[in-house]
Amino acid sequence: MENWSVCEPAPDRLGPNEDLVISGPDFVVVLDGATAGAGIDSGCRHSVAWLVARLGTQLAIPLLRRSQSPLAELLADAITAVRGEHADTCDLANPDSPSSTVAMLRVSDEQVEHLVLADSPVVLRAPDRRVTVVADDRIDLLPEYTFEAVRRLRNQPGGFWVASTEPKAAYEAVSGTTERAAVELVAVLTDGASRYSERYGHPWEDLVDVLDTAGPRKLIDKVRRYDTDAAVGTFRGKRHDDATAVLCRLPLPR
Repeated sequence: MENWSVCEPAPDRLGPNEDLVISGPDFVVVLDGATAGAGIDSGCRHSVAWLVARLGTQLAIPLLRRSQSPLAELLADAITAVRGEHADTCDLANPDSPSSTVAMLRVSDEQVEHLVLADSPVVLRAPDRRVTVVADDRIDLLPEYTFEAVRRLRNQPGGFWVASTEPKAAYEAVSGTTERAAVELVAVLTDGASRYSERYGHPWEDLVDVLDTAGPRKLIDKVRRYDTDAAVGTFRGKRHDDATAVLCRLPLPR
């Protein structure tokens, strides 16, 4: 599997990039840390970027060792391991603990496995160019988006799920498998890049075409221009965001 990626902070970000991409010969992991609100007490001495880096490390180890465990199990184990790294120093019961989205892809000779937790989608394109979007849209279905409502519904039934301090969140991810021969190309994205379709209305087929013909750099450049030009009141959330786009080309199955 060949892959190309761009992972960069928002143009107005003052701190470190809270996105992360890790890839190997048969896998890709993309994480998008949830930026802490101003003045929010997370109960944790560590930053969002720290959590993202530690989660990425804990996921990369078994994937590089070619673990055959289900992706949800690998994610649950990674959350458990990171939880253990700061259980003695931080209030892990605080619902505002640092958190991250997760998108995972693993390819074998027989199948393509995917896992999506929160708003970092995976897009599969078949040899006939049909596109399948694997997305976790539960955060878009919340009844309201006040700080208190989001806090109350984070990692709760009827709300939405992210990777933070609860290993059980891994088993709430959207996951599945596709026959290997039915996939020629995969895009793995954070919402700073997927907004090309989700916020700005381009068909997912167009997003994949941009990646396929011009690469991740071109897709993110297009998104940055849209972000700059967007009128106030036409979008929810931040004008600019960290952005990650990964293009994976799968060789013909053996």
